Amino acid sequence: MGQEAVDDLVALLDLEAIEVNIFRGPSPKVQRQRVFGGQVAGQALVAAARTVPTEFTVHSLHAYFLRPGDTTVPILYEVDRIRDGRSFVTRRVVAIQHGRAIFHLQASFHLVEQGFEHQSTMPVGVPDPLSLPDFKTRWAPFAESMGEDYHRDRPIDTRNASWEPADRKRVLPPRQDVWFRADGTLPDDAVLHACVVTYASDMTLLDTATLPHAVGALEETLFMASLDHAMWFHRPFRADDWVLYVQDSPSASEGRGLARGEMFTRDGALAVSLVQEGLLRVAR
Repeated sequence: MGQEAVDDLVALLDLEAIEVNIFRGPSPKVQRQRVFGGQVAGQALVAAARTVPTEFTVHSLHAYFLRPGDTTVPILYEVDRIRDGRSFVTRRVVAIQHGRAIFHLQASFHLVEQGFEHQSTMPVGVPDPLSLPDFKTRWAPFAESMGEDYHRDRPIDTRNASWEPADRKRVLPPRQDVWFRADGTLPDDAVLHACVVTYASDMTLLDTATLPHAVGALEETLFMASLDHAMWFHRPFRADDWVLYVQDSPSASEGRGLARGEMFTRDGALAVSLVQEGLLRVAR
């Protein structure tokens, strides 16, 4: 089922061109109150990339989540071709539903060139991903309370190396290490791999800001929603090979939490850096 779920994700990211600079993206048929943030971010990056020459690679993105997305209708993506330079290309994308903007993305694409090299060091001592339980094994004791969310097919295989579900009722350090990969084989398309990683990047990052507050991962009284999301792509990677997602949260205040992330390839190359802020509220 892993490859089938990955193929469904690739199809989800394969937007329909309906006019010059305008694309339409579907939503999966799952029961959610709002569109998953990683989905709209990944689709918006696809829309931007469809208007960029193929020799350019994704360099960075900055996004704002403006309104909850409606899972029952498609999303329109309108691309504004801000700049086409010799080394950099810039695009702005607005995601629209019911005549209103729900999401805004600005993306930069860069022509690969040589330059200075240094990077953060990948943490040592993190267990190998294959030694860690997958999502369904890890959350099996909570399957009944999770309902359909437990049983649905997941295109991204995540393996948490930092805490067990039973730990969430106690205060934990505001950091976690999570291995992830697409649970199947992806085509050899660097932009698609960047879009899949963008999709996956929203799955666990904001949750890092809740770890010091002894709230369970399934806490129904906690309301969480992404506000803004930024990513910088440093080095080549494959989203269908294991990526170590190192996450920490330096601050939570005034109903918001801030989290940072670094993604390393399995051989230690720093591939992506991220920052995200989101709402952290006791449900009203």
